[in-house]
Amino acid sequence: MAPWRPTRLLIAAAAIAAGAEIWFGVGLLHPVPELISWTAVPPVVGLAVAGCLRAATADGIAPGAARFWRHVALGMALVGLGAVSNGVDMLRGIVRPQHVGPLTAGIYVAGLAVLLWAMLRIPGARRTRGEWLRFGLDSATVLVAVMTFAWHFLLSDWQAWSGGNATGARAVMSLLACVAVCVFAFVKIAFTGTGPLDRRALYLLASAGGVGALGGALAPLLQSRPYLNGTPVILPVTCLVLGLAADRQRRAARATPPTPARRERPGFVSYTAVSATCVLLLADAWTRGGDILGVAAGTVVLVVLVASRQLTVLRDNAGLVQTLAWQATHDSLTGLANRRLLSQHVTGALERRSRVAVALVDIDDFKAINDDLGHPAGDALLRAVAGRLEEVVAPGSLVARLGGDEYALVFPAADEPEALRFLGTLATGLRRPLDAAGHALVVEASIGVAVGGPGATAGELLRRADVAMYAAKVQGKGRQVAYDPAMDQRGAEQARVAAELRTALDTGQLRVFYQPIVRLDDGCPVGVEALVRWVHPERGLIRPDLFIPAAERTGMIVPVGQWVLAEACRQAARWRRELGPEALRYVSVNVSPRQLRESGFAGRLRDELRAAGLPPACLMVEVTETAVFDGGSALDELHEVKRLGVQVALDDFGTGHSSLGLLRTCPVDVLKVDKSFVDNVTEAGARSVIAEALIGIADGLRLRAVAEGVETEAQAQALRRLGYQYAQGYLYGRPVPAEELTTLGRTAAGQVAARG
Repeated sequence: MAPWRPTRLLIAAAAIAAGAEIWFGVGLLHPVPELISWTAVPPVVGLAVAGCLRAATADGIAPGAARFWRHVALGMALVGLGAVSNGVDMLRGIVRPQHVGPLTAGIYVAGLAVLLWAMLRIPGARRTRGEWLRFGLDSATVLVAVMTFAWHFLLSDWQAWSGGNATGARAVMSLLACVAVCVFAFVKIAFTGTGPLDRRALYLLASAGGVGALGGALAPLLQSRPYLNGTPVILPVTCLVLGLAADRQRRAARATPPTPARRERPGFVSYTAVSATCVLLLADAWTRGGDILGVAAGTVVLVVLVASRQLTVLRDNAGLVQTLAWQATHDSLTGLANRRLLSQHVTGALERRSRVAVALVDIDDFKAINDDLGHPAGDALLRAVAGRLEEVVAPGSLVARLGGDEYALVFPAADEPEALRFLGTLATGLRRPLDAAGHALVVEASIGVAVGGPGATAGELLRRADVAMYAAKVQGKGRQVAYDPAMDQRGAEQARVAAELRTALDTGQLRVFYQPIVRLDDGCPVGVEALVRWVHPERGLIRPDLFIPAAERTGMIVPVGQWVLAEACRQAARWRRELGPEALRYVSVNVSPRQLRESGFAGRLRDELRAAGLPPACLMVEVTETAVFDGGSALDELHEVKRLGVQVALDDFGTGHSSLGLLRTCPVDVLKVDKSFVDNVTEAGARSVIAEALIGIADGLRLRAVAEGVETEAQAQALRRLGYQYAQGYLYGRPVPAEELTTLGRTAAGQVAARG
């Protein structure tokens, strides 16, 4: 919030209030003209009403707060009208000094009723039954104290002050009602919870209510000076404080500070009321003397002792409550806000009609760092990332940790391009090395962002940011993606497909088809690739491209992939027993990046081989370049797989991030050249040149190369000329069930026997 400077309205109100107080001071010394003291009322009330209306129309103010300030403006206008009516009645001699006429009383009551209605509708935090009980006791304490003072100064000399008639009595009772309303409003504001109204503005409003209640208590004290009245001296001060409150609210509406957690505060207002009543008791007892003075003094001492003990307990409890409140709204590892405080902050910003962006930040490959370096290093990295995020964000933004390696940011943004520009800067900042328990680490993060304004909710913005974050992960690591409504349709469809896929896995709807891998010179099968197919009871055969992305997105790819792996191992072992070891050299199974990142993948693979009775050399796992490009746990698992004796193939070679660099670190036996380089191998051009270069790389590194997607004899001849020995594609066979491929295996076994 910008440094405070008084507005012209406040300066004018302060000048009028100061003049009224000076004039009142002069009147205490000697008689002054009555008319002058009343001239301050209309302008100062008008200034207060204008200030309230400015607060109600401030940019960014929440609807509930705007409604409250409009009601306050109306109530103060009526109070000002009542004050003018009161002054006119006194100047005309219709009522005695310090009294009000029926019309004036009606206007006052109407104004106070509007103010009371506004106070009752102050939007705030929901309270428990115990909190409401404490609020009621505090209100009763203050009200009893004020009424005790009123009784002492006003009702103790009822006949003298009321004039001994019904009209005077009604005036007295009206005054008492006004005092009670002012006191209730004061207590209500003082004890209200957090909400769209600024807390400091509430404190100033409470002070204005207290000043208004004080005005009623002045009336009996001015009986000896009929030319003075409490209204012209109290109302300007009340209006000035009210103007300060309205100005504070107007300025606060433009800022977007985090919504603070509500804390239970000791009842200082109640203690003040009790203390004042004790002073009154001692003063009254002192004038009377005798035994009553000793009883009063003992009573006051007991009250002080009990209150002191309670304050000590409250102080200890307040510290404990503050600690618990912090723990309830913050992450213990990083000290950042947690999901609860994040939701409160977003809700508060939206209630102030601010436009905010919510971003979810997920650290890529954090599990690998945790596994490789240990949990202490992982925790140190999480703290380092938290510190880096706090360094990058602008003041007024919020950084939270939602759990694991997932963080959230809330920051002001006009639109999605602006939010993405900031997140690009954030991603660059994260790439600078971080110190984690002595390790210099560079991290990438997948970030999703959603921008919303008034009408949105915190839960919805978080959900959208989560959807965008997963879209960023699908696109690759280190990406920033803004939410698009179309993502919801894709997400809902993927969730539906994943649910059906779970049922398909449990009810045997999934099948494993096999496609031959052959020698190019004679077309003899040397292996097969296992490919999962979904045979739906109603929709028939569902293409893999319709359910594999959903399985990847939802994690279903892990159980599905494990099932395919186990089924392929069992089938390969069955073929070896039925057709002989030379029928097929190996079965190749695709392993998804998500499977490979699962801790213990190599161990589960070993168990499947043992259960099926399949030699490790008869199994090949196919991985994409994306799965192992960033190293980490996926590459470690692949090395473990290689140590088992299982072959490794790099699938779709040449289309990923950095294929040549991978060949230095990835334990590869076979390069599967992507179909996109085979399609145009018969024509002169870049693709045929790449196909020729890839076989050269494979030969130079002593790797086997398999050309994928061979569909014509011309392509096969061109590949043979380039030096390729193995191929796979529709020319040699489409994926078929195991029973259809058994015949092909018998043929291969017969060819082997004939050559022998």
